[in-house]
Amino acid sequence: MSEFEPTIIAFVCNWCTYTAADLAGTSRLSYPQNVRMIRVMCTGMVDPQYVIKAFLEGADGVLVSGCHPGDCHYINGNYKARRRIKLLKEIMPQFGFDPQRLRLTWIGASDGVRFAEIMCELVTQIKELGPSQAKLKMVI
Repeated sequence: MSEFEPTIIAFVCNWCTYTAADLAGTSRLSYPQNVRMIRVMCTGMVDPQYVIKAFLEGADGVLVSGCHPGDCHYINGNYKARRRIKLLKEIMPQFGFDPQRLRLTWIGASDGVRFAEIMCELVTQIKELGPSQAKLKMVI
């Protein structure tokens, strides 16, 4: 049996985390290819429905990542995201998902190295958790 490779959906801020991902790529830093990035203008625009839908459609993990608090290009978008993720983690068990599968990070535009590190950490963490229950139900 082949080793489990998780599918991770990352909602990333256009101004900071996406730029850090670009920097990681141009710096030729390596990180797992398990992450599928969805670029949003601000993490404050990430509706909790998008996160739940990602899990229901088979994502093993979801990352929401944006500008550091206080550095948001939209003033308070990252504070909105922080509140939403906190609430999402509280209700995720009701949907049958482990809250550890959802992660919120702050990665600045010049943090290409940090971006690569977080992607490696996240993939390792999700591998330890194993496949998502929703994915298992889809197979059955």
